[in-house]
Amino acid sequence: MALGSAGALVTATLIAGAVSAPAASAAGRPGQDREAKGAEIAAARAAEKGINWQDCPADWGFAKPIQCGWVSVPLDYAHPYGKQIKLAVDRIGNTGTKAERQGALVYNPGGPGGSGMRFPTRVVNKNPVWANVAKAYDFVGFDPRGVGHSAPISCEDPQEFVKAPKADPVPGSEADKLAQRKLARQYADGCLERTGRAMLQQMTTPNTARDLDVIRAALGEKKLNYLGVSYGTYLGAVYGTLFPGHLRRMIVDSVVDPARENIWYQANLNQDVAFEGRWKDWEDWVAANDAAFRLGTTRAAVQDKWLQLRATAKKNPIGGVVGPAELISFFQSAPYYDSSWVPVATVFSKYFAGDTKALVDAAGPNLSNTAGNISAENGNAVYTAVECTDAKWPTSWHKWDRDNTRLNKDYPFMTWANAWMNLPCATWPVKQQTPVDVRTGKGLPQVLIVQSTRDAATPYPGAVDLHKRFRDSRLITEKDAGSHGVTGLVNPCINQRVDAYLIDGRLDGEDVTCGPHATPKP
Repeated sequence: MALGSAGALVTATLIAGAVSAPAASAAGRPGQDREAKGAEIAAARAAEKGINWQDCPADWGFAKPIQCGWVSVPLDYAHPYGKQIKLAVDRIGNTGTKAERQGALVYNPGGPGGSGMRFPTRVVNKNPVWANVAKAYDFVGFDPRGVGHSAPISCEDPQEFVKAPKADPVPGSEADKLAQRKLARQYADGCLERTGRAMLQQMTTPNTARDLDVIRAALGEKKLNYLGVSYGTYLGAVYGTLFPGHLRRMIVDSVVDPARENIWYQANLNQDVAFEGRWKDWEDWVAANDAAFRLGTTRAAVQDKWLQLRATAKKNPIGGVVGPAELISFFQSAPYYDSSWVPVATVFSKYFAGDTKALVDAAGPNLSNTAGNISAENGNAVYTAVECTDAKWPTSWHKWDRDNTRLNKDYPFMTWANAWMNLPCATWPVKQQTPVDVRTGKGLPQVLIVQSTRDAATPYPGAVDLHKRFRDSRLITEKDAGSHGVTGLVNPCINQRVDAYLIDGRLDGEDVTCGPHATPKP
């Protein structure tokens, strides 16, 4: 499931100084040395060229003082003088004095397939959580390769992609499974057809990490300051492995377990278990707030209402467009983000009070929103391309069927929907890579890891694993909380430590456990 971007779940079912740091370390596969050399060449070129910052194009939606620009990177780092693609970047200068400025802070929000271009708006909108850091840093966002304005890829016609209702992800028969398998294969074929082999083969996390280093050089930064959330933590872990001497400070928030054997098939199975746990947390909260929602005073009663809604939508899609697939796509944002607890419960409650329009508006497609639909389809295409190309996936349907049937018994909320979303990887039309062996290399600074214990999309053990792999890193655990993406929430125990690290380079002498942020109120 797209890490940190809860919308598009159900797919076709559903300067010299800048390069003087050590060269990238090879990470254990033939050709990596050539790619490391290619990254060095590309970074030197970008450092010399810099970025021609200008007002952003009007239709990008970023007004002054945010500025936009482009950075050219090789499509294939093994051929640095070959075909180039342009990556969109944006920035806002630090709000403090010249003396306070510490360079650029580059952000990735996750996905794969998420755009980081909204990051500078945190300064424009005077987000209090980031006010201190904004005094010290320019906030820099970018569209990763394949995303948004950066040589965008596609796997399916966007209007087809959002059409509803899709088939119920939970199969009722072998025929249902066969139909979903056919859709997954068609989707994989569509990625090759619409994107092309040359681009599709280069849609990997290591390439995006190399792109990140070229952006660093283009910014005129000798070392990178980086904030990654969700999949952005895996991008950060791979960057830290390939370019350990190029990092100054790095925060990773809501961590993907970077173990090779976890990327990506196992990661998705682990999500299914964690999502079920967080779904129950949300149901408990809905039950505790029965005065507001009238959906039952126990978790079991709320679950009964969910199953009732699901059954109704299966039999007769609500408003003709909201079936079980659309319900899961909408309701999954509650276990993802605490900020969705109230809105999702409100729509749920309204439905049982006789208002179906709220549910259709929230969960149904909007075929008139062509720009939004292009963005959703593109995000899903990048998610699929990166996860499928990054690693070898099982090709045996028997394995997929056995693993997901078993998991679905105890963890039914997300299991089959997640399986179908990832199944194109079983028939992926380009060569699948071996994931980078994430580990500490020469020059790696202390990394700050932030993680909540009940996170559904990136389960807690992932943070523990990265903590072991990155020597001298520090782990802040937010206990009894589970919102995905912790650093953006108001929790002084965490916010003060993020500020101390980014502004003063200060970390606690040992790992820290913080209490949870405030629970949402209806």
